[in-house]
Amino acid sequence: MAVAALVDQTETYGSTAYLVTVGPDDSPHVVAVTAHWDGEALVVPAGRTTSANVERRADVTLVWPAPPGRGYSLLVDGIASRRPGPGDPTLAIEPGKAVLHRTPEGDPTAPSCITVLPRC
Repeated sequence: MAVAALVDQTETYGSTAYLVTVGPDDSPHVVAVTAHWDGEALVVPAGRTTSANVERRADVTLVWPAPPGRGYSLLVDGIASRRPGPGDPTLAIEPGKAVLHRTPEGDPTAPSCITVLPRC
């Protein structure tokens, strides 16, 4: 599985992330979500604005802030699509690239960016 290293990282960082989409005026829209894996896709809930943004532009980013005592945030770029089904709307996000990005509190001698999943 190509995303095995990313699965490991998301288990370390937990299920709460921030989802970034782009609005019709090219402004960012950021919401907190709970993400879980379904095969090789990350699944997150999607409200009206998030769903509309994804319909216009499927490129999204998930951001897991650095946990206390860790010097890296986890950033995942991907392509989102609406999942059919009953209940609240959800998105399936196919990861395209993932990195650990050093925070200002991180060790300045450590790499600023560590690839977890190279661009597919």
